[in-house]
Amino acid sequence: MTRVFNFSPGPATLPEPVLRQAAEEMLDWHGSGMSVMEMSHRGKEFISIYDEAQALLRELLGIPDNYKVLFMQGGAIGENAIVPMNLIARTGKADYALTGDWSKKSAKEAANFGTVNVAVSADASRFTAIPKQAAWKLDPGAAYVHICSNETIGGVQFHWTPDTGPVPLVADMSSDILSRPIDVSQYGLIYAGAQKNMGPSGLTVVIVREDLLGHALPVTPSAFNYKIQGENDSMYNTPPTYAIYIAGLVLKYFKSLGGMKAIEERNRAKARVLYEFLDSSSFYRNPIAREDRSLMNVPFWLKDDKLDAAFLKGAQSRGMIQLKGHRSVGGMRASIYNAMPIEGVQQLVKYMKEFEAENG
Repeated sequence: MTRVFNFSPGPATLPEPVLRQAAEEMLDWHGSGMSVMEMSHRGKEFISIYDEAQALLRELLGIPDNYKVLFMQGGAIGENAIVPMNLIARTGKADYALTGDWSKKSAKEAANFGTVNVAVSADASRFTAIPKQAAWKLDPGAAYVHICSNETIGGVQFHWTPDTGPVPLVADMSSDILSRPIDVSQYGLIYAGAQKNMGPSGLTVVIVREDLLGHALPVTPSAFNYKIQGENDSMYNTPPTYAIYIAGLVLKYFKSLGGMKAIEERNRAKARVLYEFLDSSSFYRNPIAREDRSLMNVPFWLKDDKLDAAFLKGAQSRGMIQLKGHRSVGGMRASIYNAMPIEGVQQLVKYMKEFEAENG
């Protein structure tokens, strides 16, 4: 069996040891005589899986005791509506920082539930840099301030945490959660679709400070009410059981690597290999401000876009797939999440050098 280097922005590559363990346990989980896919979400077997996954997530991220961890469905796009449904009623308005396509989508969705103030927008730089905090215009009466910590399309990432004072900071961390240590206590709420760094699609993790619960708009469906889900240990409705199981295996694997500090070092080493080559080449370009470059998603453009198809064909023939950039911006994009080995990045750079030599 030959495994490709999968540079997909999501669903993304998963650690091979996790996939092998899941395959071994597919028909019979720990002598239960059944697959995790077949388990009742209220049975003792699955409850043990759920409890372990939550405990591992709390340990790896250092989540304080006054935060609830919710395993939900709907993805980050669903949370774009679910977050304001649960939080915006506190004051009726919220601040949004627009640093790329995903934060723009979040703000547009939130406007259906209250007043949205654009605290800052990076459109002046064509979303190639994150504006310094001095340029932000925060509303002290906002119910929360929303950011997207890593923009997968544009390739910018927050390497600092905004100071929002007493107003809770909300972060969409779908594409960089578990990629580095974070101080959860600096956030009122964190949400993340699992399919980048944590597991398969279908699972969304929400980490929410308990004092923010209980403010949902009357129109909020019970299944999307954080307070109700928290009171029911994410079991108000059937959660995405198999996705939680895979996430638990991924979290266990991350712990075995040494936790968040070790994973951050691995991610920085991978990104360094790719960015150093891009900076040395006149054939490829990456326009993102260096201090805001993403460690997870690296967009780049060839000198002549007429060569794009040939580049992608050559990459695929060498076992490297999903390098095509997002349709809204074109070019290429290498997503190098936690499970991408450094060998994959080295292979990509080797090919890029060869392609430049032949076509430059």
